[in-house]
Amino acid sequence: METYFTKEHEWVKVKEGVAAVGITEYAARQLGDVTFVELPQVGKQVKQSEVLAAIESVKAASDIYAPVSGKVTRVNEALDDRPEIVNEAAEEAGWIAWIEMGDPSELAGLLTRERYDEYLKGLE
Repeated sequence: METYFTKEHEWVKVKEGVAAVGITEYAARQLGDVTFVELPQVGKQVKQSEVLAAIESVKAASDIYAPVSGKVTRVNEALDDRPEIVNEAAEEAGWIAWIEMGDPSELAGLLTRERYDEYLKGLE
């Protein structure tokens, strides 16, 4: 399963035209202890780079942007009761939503793991 990243620190894992989306480990560390995740509505149509969800932590509140366009088909309801899952496993159990992709060619504009890691080095 390919994983892609944005410069806004979202990740996308694609399987059979469906993209699981969340924030990166780096973003979770920067936020500190996550206290709330505002999940999108199932059925919501999103466009690439538009606000998908919001996340709050002890340090800050941030928007989470849709890395791809499409329709939200599932949200991680476990985050309603345990938003700290994002801190524990941001790139696994801490996923935010699944998006049925409208245009898979959008993935070409995202970063690979290697390119994302290089990008992070430039932020240090």
